[in-house]
Amino acid sequence: MIALRPVEKIDAANIGLMILSCAIAFVIPFELFLFSYAVLGPLHYLTEIGWLHKKGYFTTGKYDYVLLAVLAGLITLGFLGLSDSLEGVSNGLIYLGFLMALAMVVFKDPTIKVISAIVILFSTFLFRDSTFYDYFFAIYLPTIIHVFIFTGLFIVYGALKSKSRLGFISVLVFILCAASFFLIPAGYSPFASKKYIQNSFTGFVELNRQLINLFGLAELKEFNRATVVENVNVIFSSQAGYMVMRFIAFAYTYHYLNWFSKTSVIQWHKVSRNTLIAIISIWAISIAIYAYDYMIGLKWLFLLSFLHVLLEFPLNYRSIIGIGTELKSMLIPNRMKQV
Repeated sequence: MIALRPVEKIDAANIGLMILSCAIAFVIPFELFLFSYAVLGPLHYLTEIGWLHKKGYFTTGKYDYVLLAVLAGLITLGFLGLSDSLEGVSNGLIYLGFLMALAMVVFKDPTIKVISAIVILFSTFLFRDSTFYDYFFAIYLPTIIHVFIFTGLFIVYGALKSKSRLGFISVLVFILCAASFFLIPAGYSPFASKKYIQNSFTGFVELNRQLINLFGLAELKEFNRATVVENVNVIFSSQAGYMVMRFIAFAYTYHYLNWFSKTSVIQWHKVSRNTLIAIISIWAISIAIYAYDYMIGLKWLFLLSFLHVLLEFPLNYRSIIGIGTELKSMLIPNRMKQV
């Protein structure tokens, strides 16, 4: 029997977690998503933000993260309706945070970072009439791109860095799981029509509508009084709706499980006793609030949720740069041999 390296054991565990998440998503996609978001999500936010803080947020400046934290706060004020002037500019704030995260990774000079922020701010006027800009930054980036695309990039980077055979297999399994939801016909979910499920899912239906349209499974118009019934029926009671929901449930569930599976490597759990007590307490309170009223839970944790998305942007860029570096190191020796 071949002994596995520690990294290969983690890869093997992740393959199992992918298959498990995929299997459950096929059967109860709506329930799985709501459970993962309410139970696994808060613990993920709390532990990852603490870990990112210990790592300096992967930026070149000690206090670069403050801008991202402020942007998350402003977005939250707009979402909660506490500031009328911020309600319609969340996409611009996310755009600023996303591009500034790149500047925080690439540039060390604070002056260049300030100039970058000014240029990025003015560039928002170029996209004020762009529907794609609105959808990409307000809907796709903080949701499905964050939990699926960036998670996929982490897996690829890890496989390239460790040169683990199981790591490369995990990349393939990740892709196959996602593809299976659209290749295998969707069945009927008897629970999706339940009022509690639909009421709890109210805050997420726009993402489903967007993805159903993006994948060409149907053409759903924007939510209004005239379209709400048709949209709800497609999202909760059609094959197109189930296909997309299975994909979303898998992406979110595995995103969280992937984080917890790497505990022995990244050591996010090594914190002080008081910090651990605070994390567990907030986590328990959050689950209780979600159990009482899911919509209140969304509002309660919106800041923490968005904060972890924005603070992770520099790490996302580091992963992309790392993939490029690893691929370059693999290709250059081959070129030299040819010469």
